[in-house]
Amino acid sequence: MNRPLVGALASAVLGAAALVGTVGTAHAAPQDGAQHRTQKTKAVDFAGTVALSNCSGSVVRMPTSQPNDPALVMSNGHCLESGMPGPGEVVVDQRSSRSFTLLNKSAGRAGTIRATKIAYATMTDTDVSLYETSSTYAQIQQKYGIKPLELATDHPAKGAAISVVSGYWKKIYSCNIDGFVPTLKEGDWSWKDSVRYTPQCKTIGGTSGSPVIDTATGKVAAINNTGNEDGEKCTVNNPCEVDENGNVTVHQGINYAEETYGIPKCFGVGNKLDLSAAGCALPKPAAGRG
Repeated sequence: MNRPLVGALASAVLGAAALVGTVGTAHAAPQDGAQHRTQKTKAVDFAGTVALSNCSGSVVRMPTSQPNDPALVMSNGHCLESGMPGPGEVVVDQRSSRSFTLLNKSAGRAGTIRATKIAYATMTDTDVSLYETSSTYAQIQQKYGIKPLELATDHPAKGAAISVVSGYWKKIYSCNIDGFVPTLKEGDWSWKDSVRYTPQCKTIGGTSGSPVIDTATGKVAAINNTGNEDGEKCTVNNPCEVDENGNVTVHQGINYAEETYGIPKCFGVGNKLDLSAAGCALPKPAAGRG
């Protein structure tokens, strides 16, 4: 995983990061000229992203979300304040008062929003957490002038130009989707149909939970979550790729994300989670858990 950053060290490096002038990368074009698509791209900035205490995230909306719905914040499951969910563990409707620093388009601090609960979180098949907040989308836009990012509902495309927007580091990584991994295995966890980046996206600890923006649509295509740091095979911080035939490969220095296009099918009227909705494939809590 792109390790969460914790404690005094995280505060120190976050403060330093704010001084190094990474804001200038906000409109960087994809660097892989061979795969760069010729169609127009939307400018990507920091508006709607958030910084957590240890990770990155974003305020997101479903295509059906309404202005007066409670706003949702999306990050990784491994960024939960309660610790990483175990394999097979699914968290739903768990009280939370976590706060998020909301950023404006130039990575400045727009304000703070606060969770009321963890609507959903897991590290099984995917690596995601979705917090319900005490603010509506309309309230956030009225108070801070910030609109949410919209989750795409189509499977991302190979070769698509993407930007990984880290609210924690106030930095944008630009590259392309290199391909898809049937199973990405890291330690005890396994994720399905993961996104592999081209080498230009050198994400690091603290970028966990960053939205992955398809620059052609401006919508969220995936959520950044891990990378192979040391060349080890299938260990924590060293995920391995497993193909349909069970063959294992390792790509040191390559980073990954988990697709999010299926999430909107699991949220209904009022941004309420409905794991029994038609087409919802998110893992469900075991009986008596969650």
